[in-house]
Amino acid sequence: MKKLLTAVALASMAVCVLCAARRVNEGRFNVTGTITVPDRLSKVAEADNNSCAIIVKNAADVPVAIKRVVNPKFPLEFNLGEEDLLAADVDGDLKLEVQINNHGKLGVIEEGDIFGSASDTIKPNAKNVLVQADKMTGMPKLARNARGNFFRTAAR
Repeated sequence: MKKLLTAVALASMAVCVLCAARRVNEGRFNVTGTITVPDRLSKVAEADNNSCAIIVKNAADVPVAIKRVVNPKFPLEFNLGEEDLLAADVDGDLKLEVQINNHGKLGVIEEGDIFGSASDTIKPNAKNVLVQADKMTGMPKLARNARGNFFRTAAR
């Protein structure tokens, strides 16, 4: 009986140590997930010298964390930790947004930029967040000197 109680006590201590270690590693801010881009935009999103900015904002739309990936390949797995924080306090519901561009300016959306956001709000320790970057600014351009182009022939 004494051996059984000793084994149970040791097992419970091991579980407590593992739980404490998990909390230390997780910290107060740790968001992981995947960014996907639809096939119609993947060639533009994966072009050379592009950067993918992952931006976490609070309820007032103020950025609290930012991570930038240069020359991203999609689907892109990401992990934002305490080293990516801009603010000391991170509480409540957060918004996660993505901007893919080649000019490097955050918050400025120009023609040809791709962007998207998580469908729901997230918590500071959210796991497996799925972000669909499926919007692009600018008008589609027609091919030049293309025969049989509907828009070119319809005006004649």
